This record gives sequence, C-alpha cells and structure tokens, in this order.
Amino acid sequence: MVLDALQHAARYHALHPLFRQAFDFLRTADLQNLPAGKIELAGEDLFAIISDGPGVAKETAKMEAHQRYIDIQYVVRGVDHMGWQDLSACGESIEPYSTERDVYFFDVRPTSWFDVPAGFFTIFFPNDVHAPLATEAVVRKVVLKIAVEQ
Repeated sequence: MVLDALQHAARYHALHPLFRQAFDFLRTADLQNLPAGKIELAGEDLFAIISDGPGVAKETAKMEAHQRYIDIQYVVRGVDHMGWQDLSACGESIEPYSTERDVYFFDVRPTSWFDVPAGFFTIFFPNDVHAPLATEAVVRKVVLKIAVEQ
C-alpha cells in the first residue's frame, strides 16, 4: 500500500507500465467537473471511476480486495477515511470472489486507519485489503483501475 501526494506520483511510474498514464490523467483532467461514472483510458486495462458522495460509518465499512486490478484512489475533494490490512492476515473471504466485479470481502477490522485528504492518493495492490470511504462526509474521488496483467 502506498499513500502519497499527487506531486510525488512520478516516484511510482516504474511500478507498472500504465502508472504514468494513470497519473497523467489525474494531473491533467478536470476532476472537479467531470461527471460521475466510468471513463475508459486504455480499454479494460486502465479506466477511471469518478464518484461524488458520502461514504459509510466507520463501524460498517467493508474490507475488500481485488485480484485482477490495482487501485489508485485519488481524493479530489473532502477527506477519505480508509482502513488497511494485509491479505495474509484476513483468512477466508465472507463472500465468494466475483470475477465480474473483481472484488471479495473479509470480516476483519483494519490494522491501520488513516485519512487521505484532497490531493493525495493511495495505491492498493491485490494483497492490500482495504476499507475505502469509511466516512459519512461527502468525498469526491477517482478510483483508477489498472489491470495487473495486460
């Protein structure tokens, strides 16, 4: 898991061939005004999901993980409160893995909680079980989905 400011994104370009394109999108797009929804940047290998709204109470936030995609979650407006736990400590998922949605959920509490303010991003790899939007405040964010394998 990575937490950093967008101004430092170039540090992470070498981690994946599509990270440069993903971070370029975050730097150049009008993220304040784009409509909520999905934007394809490189087909199903790289796409953005823009959301704008409240999250959920911290106590009810679900821990999730992905197999096919890496998440870069960038906060445009507000503060996203997130939780994290390593997959190796999570045991069995409480729901079968959904290949269609690329998600599975765990009945564990995070080992770490942290705030992600506007202008910052997280990177969650498949071993990073996370609970995003564990806040009832309104948050505008972009989740970039980057295929692990192209």
